[in-house]
Amino acid sequence: MNTHPYLRAYMGGIVAPTVFLLLVLTAFCTARFVFQVPIPIERVIVFPMALVPSLFGLWNMFYLWLRPRRHLPIGLHGALLPFVLAPLGFMLATGLGFLTLGSNGVVWFEQLVVPYHYIAFGFAIALIVYYLVWKYLVGFFNQMLGIA
Repeated sequence: MNTHPYLRAYMGGIVAPTVFLLLVLTAFCTARFVFQVPIPIERVIVFPMALVPSLFGLWNMFYLWLRPRRHLPIGLHGALLPFVLAPLGFMLATGLGFLTLGSNGVVWFEQLVVPYHYIAFGFAIALIVYYLVWKYLVGFFNQMLGIA
């Protein structure tokens, strides 16, 4: 099964974030419409729902393309993706006006101040999570699709 390996890589890459984001969307909708959480969730969820699965698929295609040239373990390759997603998310959030930089941290929705050390800790956790997701889930899907 050597036909269309990049298409299979894209499909293998989008499975994990698509399923996860459907669960997150369900939680967000429940919080917004059932528990009346006053945060404009629609503005927050658009970036992850639109771009993250596609970027996972493209990143997996990039992994497939890189493999003969320079082999990185798939977990390490996936752990590099937050270095692409974080600046994109930051630029989009500041451009839409619901994230501003303050002296003590970032300010979400002009109400919630998140200190910078929490953001650094969260980014480190994201690196670990992305490593594990790519090593075990995306690697498994790549193996199922015959491109591992």
